[in-house]
Amino acid sequence: MSGIYIHFPFCRKACHYCNFHFSTQLRYQGEILQAIEKEIQLRISEIPQPLESIYFGGGSPSIIAPKSLYKIIKTVKKNFKFNDNIEITIEVNPDDVSLEYLEELLSVGINRLSIGVQSFFDSELEMMNRVHNASQAVQTIEWTAKLFDNFSVDLIYGVPSSNLLTWQKNLNQALSFNIPHLSTYALTVESKTILAHQLKNNEIQLLDDEWVKSQYDWMIIRLEEAGDENYEFSNFSKPGFNSVNNSNYWRGKPYLGIGPSAHSFDGKRKRSWNPCNNVKYLKSIQQGNLPSSFEELTTNELFNEYLMTALRTSMGVSLQKINDKFGEHYIRYLEKQVENHLMSQRLFWDGDTLKVSKNAKFLTDGIASDLFIIKS
Repeated sequence: MSGIYIHFPFCRKACHYCNFHFSTQLRYQGEILQAIEKEIQLRISEIPQPLESIYFGGGSPSIIAPKSLYKIIKTVKKNFKFNDNIEITIEVNPDDVSLEYLEELLSVGINRLSIGVQSFFDSELEMMNRVHNASQAVQTIEWTAKLFDNFSVDLIYGVPSSNLLTWQKNLNQALSFNIPHLSTYALTVESKTILAHQLKNNEIQLLDDEWVKSQYDWMIIRLEEAGDENYEFSNFSKPGFNSVNNSNYWRGKPYLGIGPSAHSFDGKRKRSWNPCNNVKYLKSIQQGNLPSSFEELTTNELFNEYLMTALRTSMGVSLQKINDKFGEHYIRYLEKQVENHLMSQRLFWDGDTLKVSKNAKFLTDGIASDLFIIKS
């Protein structure tokens, strides 16, 4: 089984922290949507069927009219078999939606929303340059909860001027809606963003890592108390509401990325990606050519990716999987490489599975990179 990710590269406004590919010039929207449909038809043989998930991301796909979303879903369904319980998700911004819009999303086959709330404090939303305000975020969640059984809310912690108390209020506000799924991300500085420019010019000061860690550590405890499983470093869900789309990435399943800048993986060694340029993408697709670039991952690169993704999840790193996919040599390498982390109790063995200790979860990515095989 596999999934499809569809990237819609337009936003009404640029968030200060975002480095995803998007344009605030809303020209070519119709042409891009037509090209997305055509690209789907050009790539039907690249991944196994049936599909488990379709995910509309961006950008701001909630700009798209429901009838246009329906055309894309219909194109996918015409060319791919669907799993009976296929998950079809769209990212929505609170400023884009109304109750009527959400009802239309449901009617065209969308069965899961990912709501970009980020914060329930107007001051933090203004700092991020989000279009919506806190009251719109609350209203969107209330509408969504009436219509959708499955939905997720995004929040950002580690925001400048925030502290443990404000983060507690943010998270508790989200929990008050009994949401099925929560994604939380630390505010990070990406190159070529307005946030990076502000930091360089001393217009803004980030929180110290220890303050950010305190927010994350408290969140882990609070969400565990609320009955949410931390099934991946940044993701928490009620039983039965793990994101199928995201979980497939972490399990190394094949996926097809459609649209400008979208990435694909064949589940074996081949990764491909489309150009981060709307005009180049359009010209290529309109001529009937795929604009993708390709690479073949080495065994060491695949091993490193498995360590990174598996350590971030509650599944952990399985020695059996390493043996099956990479061979016994990689098991011996890992067992030697983890010795210091085991002694410091950052990592522990759960049977033949390597996992990150609760008090070291905030350090997961750094721990994983320390285990990588550097040479290819």
